[in-house]
Amino acid sequence: MVIAAKDEEARVGRTVAAVRALPGVDLVVVVDDGSTDRTSEVALEAGARVLRHNRNRGKGAAMETGAEGVRLIEEHEEGADGIRPPRHLLFLDADLEASAAGAAPLVEPVVEGKADMAIALFPATRLRLGGHGFVVRLARGGVRRATGWEPEQPLNGQRCITRAAFEAARPLAPGFGVETGLTIDVLRAGLRVIEVEVPLEHRATGTDLRAQLHRAHQFVDVLRALAARRVRPAVRRVLSGGRGRRG
Repeated sequence: MVIAAKDEEARVGRTVAAVRALPGVDLVVVVDDGSTDRTSEVALEAGARVLRHNRNRGKGAAMETGAEGVRLIEEHEEGADGIRPPRHLLFLDADLEASAAGAAPLVEPVVEGKADMAIALFPATRLRLGGHGFVVRLARGGVRRATGWEPEQPLNGQRCITRAAFEAARPLAPGFGVETGLTIDVLRAGLRVIEVEVPLEHRATGTDLRAQLHRAHQFVDVLRALAARRVRPAVRRVLSGGRGRRG
């Protein structure tokens, strides 16, 4: 599995410990995306393999680096017959902490061959991931226009995906556009995508200036991902608070 992390020394250790206990997880790769704290050291101490970007390159690049790291590790492994099938890729955020132990339902439909990619739905009793405003509406509407399928949580980064589906979606969209682009590309490849409710929790995005700047960055990245896929989002409706499912 792959965890992209930036400045998460306070949380990444507990997240790694939790996911290492998941059934079938025998490899945890943390990609330190240009952290200025002890994220790498804490992840190593918790038992992860760590890859590091010297500068922040964004979530999409971190996911690609992690997947490539898994592939290279697999090249040096030998199964009973000398050949090991590629692992499915489980992507989780670094700030899930102990709740990451609840990710098993996300893995099951992919392992069982019922889906090529499973996207997490956070519990209905809690604030849904990715906010509840214009960025979610932009991503949700873009996916719908591109594929005919409307996800409830289009920005959720907790995903399990087959290696074949991941390769079909490369190159990934950069930055925070990665989830939107990944969903569109996998569906356009004729593969199966589902959403699965899982008991995961992470820190909520606040409402201060830093949080608003984060959402603005998300908006731009999602817009670029849609434009690269020739999807014309209804930006005016998104910005004016058009109707849509709650995220």
